[in-house]
Amino acid sequence: MTSATPFSTTADVAAESFAGQLRLSTAAEWDASVHHRFVDQLFAGTVSDQVLARYLVQDYQFFDAFIAMLGACVATTDSKPARLRFAAQLGMLAADEDGYFRQTFTELGVPDSEVTSPESATPTTDFVTQMWEVAQSRDYADLLVVLVIAEWLYLDWGERDLPLPEAPKHRGWIELHRGDEFRAWTQFLIDELNRVAPPLESDDGARLSERWKRVVGIERAFFDAAYSSVPLGPLAGG
Repeated sequence: MTSATPFSTTADVAAESFAGQLRLSTAAEWDASVHHRFVDQLFAGTVSDQVLARYLVQDYQFFDAFIAMLGACVATTDSKPARLRFAAQLGMLAADEDGYFRQTFTELGVPDSEVTSPESATPTTDFVTQMWEVAQSRDYADLLVVLVIAEWLYLDWGERDLPLPEAPKHRGWIELHRGDEFRAWTQFLIDELNRVAPPLESDDGARLSERWKRVVGIERAFFDAAYSSVPLGPLAGG
């Protein structure tokens, strides 16, 4: 029987598990993202339209590579139930998440040119590189490392115990990253990683640990970049 988790997390993860050990190894960077000022301002409904637009435009650049990672998981997992779960998630992303992006870009007045071909912030370029690298690796555990970070870290901030903002542009992004369905999806990914991961002390375990640390650092830098000077064209009416 696994012991109770001694760290703050929204998922059911034992600290001695592969995912639990990786999570603990990056606790400072992880928590800095979960409690980032962008998240604070998003929940408070005070994040500026310029910062929100910059963040979402950069985040949208992950969409294609993220779909490719899920497709690679469909192709490489050794589990039929897992294959079906990944396939179902592909349909959800196309319907729900892309719909939020499109609606919010319209509300914020973000020009199509900024959506399709923005100047990428360095963390965006770094994260897209990591995503395509694992998508092309045919390594299921490597894919899961990046997917677990992308979803678990967002679940942790999405389920912070704070009142939800009223505006759909703020509330909608939070609601995509909280609740029973997203929690179950994230738990599935963590459980799959723990199921297939090699021993952490092995060469493959060390390689996955390095990937984990690198990607968690990129995630924190990505939040910071929303407040950077990356150019964004004038918003309509702004």
